[in-house]
Amino acid sequence: MDKMKRLIDCIITTKTCNFKCHYCYISQLGDFKNEIMKLTHTPQEIRKALSKERLGGTCLLNMCAGGETLLSPDVLPVVAELLEEGHYVMIVTNGSVSKRFEEIRDTFSDEMKKHLFIKFSFHYLELIRLNILDKFFNNVRMMRDAGVSFTVELTPNDEVISKIDEIKKICLQNVGALPHVTIARDDRTNGINHLSEFSFDDYKKIWGVFNSALFDFKKEIFYKKRKEFCYAGDYVSYLNLTTGDLYPCHGSHKKLCNIFSDEQIKFKAIGRCPLAHCYNGHVWLSNGAIPELDTPYYKDLRDRIDVNGNHWLQSEVESFFSTKTSENNERYDDSKKRRILFENSIYILLAKIKRIIKKSVRRH
Repeated sequence: MDKMKRLIDCIITTKTCNFKCHYCYISQLGDFKNEIMKLTHTPQEIRKALSKERLGGTCLLNMCAGGETLLSPDVLPVVAELLEEGHYVMIVTNGSVSKRFEEIRDTFSDEMKKHLFIKFSFHYLELIRLNILDKFFNNVRMMRDAGVSFTVELTPNDEVISKIDEIKKICLQNVGALPHVTIARDDRTNGINHLSEFSFDDYKKIWGVFNSALFDFKKEIFYKKRKEFCYAGDYVSYLNLTTGDLYPCHGSHKKLCNIFSDEQIKFKAIGRCPLAHCYNGHVWLSNGAIPELDTPYYKDLRDRIDVNGNHWLQSEVESFFSTKTSENNERYDDSKKRRILFENSIYILLAKIKRIIKKSVRRH
């Protein structure tokens, strides 16, 4: 059985989307751009940079853009190379670009499909507005029938509360189970608050009706500042796939290395979480970023069993998602932890001083 050595969140810098979801964290910040960024390295170069040898073993590589991931024609050739390398690959998509799913169905080998997982983001209001609800579910079923693992995930928002029963019925009819539910976040707030007019307690009651293990875990970790030693930067990390720059996590601007220009990939834990809370903890924490934290396995947060008794996750992905990076990496001793925490404190202090100096210079 394959075991997860590392999780690498690969960000594709395209910030273009064919949807206009009002709750999107990119649109909240006014950060959309009407262009599809091209990757600056070939799929073969990316595969070489992310080889199993360089990464230390079999990894889970998540492909996600700032808009719709599959709008770019560059993505699937990279996915194919990484699957052939032996990694497991996750694609985040709104499920609307049918020709990409047809390409997966028609050109990916059965072995490649066994290592592929697709997270279909279920943006109900946009699917209705664009009249492509049937297209969405046709693409989900196309991947299911092709032997690709998948999940359907709903972003809860106040505007769709009145349609909860309708959404349940549609999902049961089309994929045999209710969608999983995440938590919409407001990136405009320092606390990375949940995005709703309702209190968090009421929000949890409203969306708890989907009986989603994903939602149940996220609501437990949301708003909780993590104070444990975090291995983000080693066990899990964040990669700008366009530039090749590798960072510990979404909240850190301290570059670890560049996977294309540096001879060796320099993994190093961040130690202390810089964020108000780990808003992506459903991925990072469940996959072992904080070893002593008792979390579900990732497969528990992604799988569903449909009305016919079939799993959304195929057997190889289910087995792989039943391992954690913390089970397959060495932990640091206390002296190394203290050194990392000290170094990061100095880095944060110097960064603050630089910001103060820049503000002072601008004023004068």
